[in-house]
Amino acid sequence: MRTTKYFEAICQRPDRADIQVEWIETVVRYPLKEVVQQDGRIRRWGLIPEADNRYLRVVLLPDGETVHNAFFDEGFAP
Repeated sequence: MRTTKYFEAICQRPDRADIQVEWIETVVRYPLKEVVQQDGRIRRWGLIPEADNRYLRVVLLPDGETVHNAFFDEGFAP
């Protein structure tokens, strides 16, 4: 999985430390929803049952492969 330096830095935050790489890879491959931002970045969401059925948002660079951000999106509704 390719990542940005920003992603590597935010992974150290306590609120992001519990996010597993496998969850991110699953959301990237099998998103429930996808939105392309005006800057070309891609937002993908997926349900993570192991995390109390919360939704994980993964932000990719325009290449569709490089992970720039990942966090539980408490405001997401499918």
